[in-house]
Amino acid sequence: MRLGGRISAAIDVLTDIDTRHRPVADALKDWGLSHRFAGSGDRAAIGNLVYDVLRRKRSLGWRIGDDTPPALVYAALLDGYGQTGASLGAALAGDRFAPEPLAPDMAETFAARALAGAPPAVQADIPDWLSRELEAQFGEAWIAEAQALAERPPLDLRANRLKADRDKVLKALDGEGALPSRLAPDGVRIAPIAGDGRHPNVQVEAAFQKGWFEIQDEGSQLAALLSGAASGEQVLDLCAGAGGKTLALAAQMDNHGQVHAYDSDKQRLAPIYERLNRAGARNVQVHPPRADLADLQGRMDLVLVDAPCTGTGTWRRRPDAKWRLSDAALSRRTDEQDRVLDQATSFVRPGGRLVYVTCSMLRSENAARVEALLARNPEISVLDAAAAWGERVGSDAGADALVQPIAGGSVLTMTPRRTGTDGFFVAILQRR
Repeated sequence: MRLGGRISAAIDVLTDIDTRHRPVADALKDWGLSHRFAGSGDRAAIGNLVYDVLRRKRSLGWRIGDDTPPALVYAALLDGYGQTGASLGAALAGDRFAPEPLAPDMAETFAARALAGAPPAVQADIPDWLSRELEAQFGEAWIAEAQALAERPPLDLRANRLKADRDKVLKALDGEGALPSRLAPDGVRIAPIAGDGRHPNVQVEAAFQKGWFEIQDEGSQLAALLSGAASGEQVLDLCAGAGGKTLALAAQMDNHGQVHAYDSDKQRLAPIYERLNRAGARNVQVHPPRADLADLQGRMDLVLVDAPCTGTGTWRRRPDAKWRLSDAALSRRTDEQDRVLDQATSFVRPGGRLVYVTCSMLRSENAARVEALLARNPEISVLDAAAAWGERVGSDAGADALVQPIAGGSVLTMTPRRTGTDGFFVAILQRR
């Protein structure tokens, strides 16, 4: 496909998302199924354009003076693909699959409008109502933190130490641009793609099939590491989902002790069985939804709560989610987080740890939920997450993650801007 066909396809997908209010992954998949002539390179280029628009929809629309799908796609090309109004006109000339050309005055508007003159929420590329939430979390740096969430993400992998070390994984991926992660000791990173590029499909590699590594964001790896799960402990992963952190815990514990993996949603939990088998994780017991966990109450050395949340920390990978998020949805999530935290405390033995994790950047889902738990349950105290970072990550948390003091301890937040990871919040609590 020529550029004109790719632009038309991106416009069609964005229009489908707007009119049918559906996830971007579904819209792109359906377009691919109905346009089987498009090669993998074309599909990747179209997907890149669509995702770039969704990451920066407000700022692109403000700069070009139009927020319709055609204008937004052209704005993305002008902003991040080295195109100009003249070069686009030349590239699309004679292309019968191209959409209507970009009006010269719109290209001039885009070139003349500096983003620094836009309203704060436009600069941040978020809905207006989220400004107060991010400002409550990050203070004066909230716009810069939000802008970092609109960048393209890297591809992060975790070497599975049950079968391979990081050097072995790096050697297996030689030629794919894989490098050691900056913070996670088992992390491997492939840099964000540029232009029309695409990340390698690492899941077809023999090393993946052998269980040498898993795809896992570096922030998620660090959250599991900060839990301090140790060999021989009894651990409950209460919101295990597909098992990413479960696998990391099992490797951390060197297959000794027991990890109990539970999730209330059988569809989220379904992939865990194949992943455990591939990884060689033998110390994990999966409890299906609605399983009776009464025997575990008051016995766990560690309970990990990777709580359901708004997912604001993953906007680089799921940018369409930010435009669907509402104040009402946030309120429902915080209620759900309070309930799961109350449930989790019943499983922690005296002296045991409760580690609360979200992939959110919002204070109301993070520190505010910890404060609410402390008010409800005097048996719970906050440990020093910054000290745990220094001990387990080996660098100064203050130079990396955002550290916030709470009730004599501290909690921390990882962000794309500060740590180069997805956004993750970690609080390490203890039952007295």
